[in-house]
Amino acid sequence: MPVSLFSEASQRLEEAAKHVSISSDTIERLKYPKSSLTVSVPVRMDSGELKIFQGYRVRYNDMRGPTKGGIRYHPNVTLDEVTSLAFWMTFKCAVLNLPFGGAKGGIAVDAKQLSRFELEHLSRRYIDAIADFIGPDVDIPAPDMYTNQMIMGWMMHEYSVIQRKIIPAVITGKPVAMGGSLGRETATSQGAFYVLQSMMRKMNGEPRNTTVAIQGFGNAAAPLAEMLHNAGYKVVAVSDSRGAIYAKQGLDIPSVKKFKEETTNLKALYCQDSVCNFMEHNVITNEELLELDVDILVPAALENVITEDNAERVKARFILEVANGPTTPEADEILEKRKIRVIPDILANAGGVTVSYFEWVQNRAGLYWPFDEVNTKLHQKMNQESDHIWAIHDAKIVSLRTAAYIHALRRIEEAVNVRGTKEYFGEKE
Repeated sequence: MPVSLFSEASQRLEEAAKHVSISSDTIERLKYPKSSLTVSVPVRMDSGELKIFQGYRVRYNDMRGPTKGGIRYHPNVTLDEVTSLAFWMTFKCAVLNLPFGGAKGGIAVDAKQLSRFELEHLSRRYIDAIADFIGPDVDIPAPDMYTNQMIMGWMMHEYSVIQRKIIPAVITGKPVAMGGSLGRETATSQGAFYVLQSMMRKMNGEPRNTTVAIQGFGNAAAPLAEMLHNAGYKVVAVSDSRGAIYAKQGLDIPSVKKFKEETTNLKALYCQDSVCNFMEHNVITNEELLELDVDILVPAALENVITEDNAERVKARFILEVANGPTTPEADEILEKRKIRVIPDILANAGGVTVSYFEWVQNRAGLYWPFDEVNTKLHQKMNQESDHIWAIHDAKIVSLRTAAYIHALRRIEEAVNVRGTKEYFGEKE
């Protein structure tokens, strides 16, 4: 029987708990989601046919504040996956010291097969189904895989229609014209870039001598690839769901990005457009990309791509997890023995939720910040928490992932303690 994704996610908690003294109440609370909702989402298709899609929303833990987490559209979305992602969001928010707990949502759908009208109807009907489960003081959704600003705008508007008033703070990642924050669209990439720069300084790394392979070229991976390219890193490989391209001398990322936007997939680069005329490259698989001999490997696509089956063949010096849960616990053990450092997802990709927090604050205050202010605050947050996690990693001689979970656990523990624990209530007066 296959191990569930949530079971694998829970192993991170167990490992971190060995290195920090915390109340049994905290562990008990973190074993289970606070609430889970499964809904049917009916959509009248353009053909006139009625289709029912399965939707989910999980609020995992709200000890530190209202829950926060994205909504993804993907054919393989399950309750197990959404629960795992909500679990990770709980720790991610604590790592960045945001006043949120963790949540996640999703619909099992291949969004690429829907028309724009069908996509809008699906998004609005989903919000209609979960409207009593979310709210600016309860649970605040945001974009995730195959959702974007426009979809968030539809969702915020639908919630406002239901409530009979404009409530921009219920959803983050909206268009700026609907109360979104400047800098939110590239926040995940920008945050990952700041974390990498911070870690590179600690390891005395030089961008101009550093090669990078990125699995993915989507909303987070493409801007990150461009940031790394502009900073002097040699990005030698990128990919999408159809395959990867690799050039030992480095790719011209702005050109790759231009072609991706124009053709919607990297396949057009393989042999039929002008990039092939001025840049030599090899066509490889996503699996081969993970095993390239590079300094930095960036899994920025799906979960569980680095496993015990391929971890021995990973040649990167360290891994920057921009995707959620790309490395299994079994692979973690192998990588640690091989002294390959993994910058964990709950730190590396937390820029998105951090700027979502900034957006929520701006919505509630009715006062909006310029781009430079958003970016400066993000830079400070990512650097500060990277420093904290590195210090724990150094002092306790644990992996960066375990250090991040220790850091988060301490903050969650504080929120549990002030409510009273077994130790408090069991103490004799």
